[in-house]
Amino acid sequence: MTASISPEPKASTPLGRGPAGVVPPRLEPAAAPLPWYRQLRAFRTNALTAWSRQAYERDVIASSFLWRGRVLVNDPDAIRHVLIDNHANYRRTPASIRIIRPLVGDGLFLSEGQRWRHQRQTLAPAFTPRAIPVLARHIADATREALAGVAARAEDGPVELVSFCQHLALDIAGRSMFSVEMSAHGAEMRRLIAHYAERLGRPYLLDFLLPASVPNLHDLARRRFQAEWMGLIETIMAERSRGAARSADTPRDLFDLLRAARDPETGAGIPAEELRDQVATMIVAGHETTALAIFWSLYLLALAPDIQEGVASEAAGLDLSRDGAALALPVLVLTRAVVQEALRLYPPAFILVREAIGEDLVGGVPVRPRDLVMVAPWVLHRHRKLWRDPDVFDPARFLPDAAPPDRFAYLPFGLGPRVCIGAQFALTEAVLVVAAMASAFRIGLPDHHPPVLPTAVITTQPDRAARFDLVRRTG
Repeated sequence: MTASISPEPKASTPLGRGPAGVVPPRLEPAAAPLPWYRQLRAFRTNALTAWSRQAYERDVIASSFLWRGRVLVNDPDAIRHVLIDNHANYRRTPASIRIIRPLVGDGLFLSEGQRWRHQRQTLAPAFTPRAIPVLARHIADATREALAGVAARAEDGPVELVSFCQHLALDIAGRSMFSVEMSAHGAEMRRLIAHYAERLGRPYLLDFLLPASVPNLHDLARRRFQAEWMGLIETIMAERSRGAARSADTPRDLFDLLRAARDPETGAGIPAEELRDQVATMIVAGHETTALAIFWSLYLLALAPDIQEGVASEAAGLDLSRDGAALALPVLVLTRAVVQEALRLYPPAFILVREAIGEDLVGGVPVRPRDLVMVAPWVLHRHRKLWRDPDVFDPARFLPDAAPPDRFAYLPFGLGPRVCIGAQFALTEAVLVVAAMASAFRIGLPDHHPPVLPTAVITTQPDRAARFDLVRRTG
């Protein structure tokens, strides 16, 4: 890696117009690669500032980080090689394991090898399209109540939508998992998750240097958090189990589907501890990333009133209630395209990092054991060779009559055997919520508002609590 010092990446704040649409405020990459110590600081504060202009222009970039080889891959063929063709040669890094495990335990997200294959096969039946109508009912109920609450607040002035999206997504996650709204536990769940993201979720130098089996002082604090967090999950599970008797014929929620899941070989159900870890994984991954997809979609619609009116018109007259939401989904074509474009510009999972187990050749670059191979959707989705006008918000890219993007150039939910098992659930939720919001309100930004810029440590979040003008639509 070059040792030259380049200026810190800066924000390009003015709102502009590209050839096909709006150019949202964006981060300007550094002119040259940052030295390792500034990259470490970037990954602790805002990982999106760690990449230079070269990253958005070249197919493969080889460098080193803390005495290990590192390869950033943007070439679709090389991405296919790493994530599909030779995926068994790559595993999660010790740093990512020690940071993520306190939140999700040993569930599907972190399991490896035969254990992962067994979990995936057991859980897969719970995430088939037949579960979408069950999910859509919970989404519709939670959204209806949330819109009533935000409408009352909007009468007093601009409304902060970051926390609105987070609380709504958490409520939907709770209802979808347990058939209950999260008033009793939602505040505590959000407090714990926010505390972890602010402090313990940030990588430290020892997280990179020590193997996952050797704890550091931050790991001790993470273990204390994990005990509290998993205790809360167990409490909610116990309350759900003591609730009304479930119908064997009609699952009410994901918890019913998970409890009904059976090992395809032995017929055994999911053990209690593993069920807890899977529930924690679904709540954390499902609510946080989906909340961000909803927020960035609403922000982009506020910047592009013409597209917003198209979404509102598309949703007008549709039945988005618990009985009609699932049937409305195929009609929400533009809304889905808006969400997909928001996921391109602001992918919640901004980077995938894998550690090589054995030697390999990736995009012509030799890879040795323990070298790091990175696929960064934040970079990939804005790459100059792969996308026309990559900084422009243009949902037309994802309309049915457009040429689909290369499947290895668009990775909002990952790819290959480890693609997000809940991807369709997340997309369903975001589409229904965005449609309901746009049909209920004209969404705008107050005059002289500061730009909303992305910042990433664990996920791609807005850098501040953004306020929006919400004006109720008549009719």
